[in-house]
Amino acid sequence: MGIIKVENIRVYAYHGCLTEETKIGSDYRVDLEIKADLGNSSQTDDLNDTVDYVLLNKIVKEEMLISSKLLETVSKRILDRVFNEDQLVEKATISVSKLNPPIGGDVEMVTIKMTEKRKKQK
Repeated sequence: MGIIKVENIRVYAYHGCLTEETKIGSDYRVDLEIKADLGNSSQTDDLNDTVDYVLLNKIVKEEMLISSKLLETVSKRILDRVFNEDQLVEKATISVSKLNPPIGGDVEMVTIKMTEKRKKQK
């Protein structure tokens, strides 16, 4: 088992419950950690035998473009796509952070963190 991290993916997006947030948008940071069997790829040196972090970055950017009221919703969409599009992924953890959130205080960021494991086939 091994870990692949794609960290500090910076995205400008339009998530939030306030009308202003969906019109003006804000800066976001996304961190993704993937657990997968990297034994085969360490031997074959073949991209087809590992989790492609270019694909992971693409999934994050595409899903962040779809406006949602809650960061939980966009986080779940990203996790679902990761598991659907790469069968090597066994476990994934995502953190989605809204930078400088409009919550009436000096707050650097708010973060939603979710972890899922691949569901076993019956």
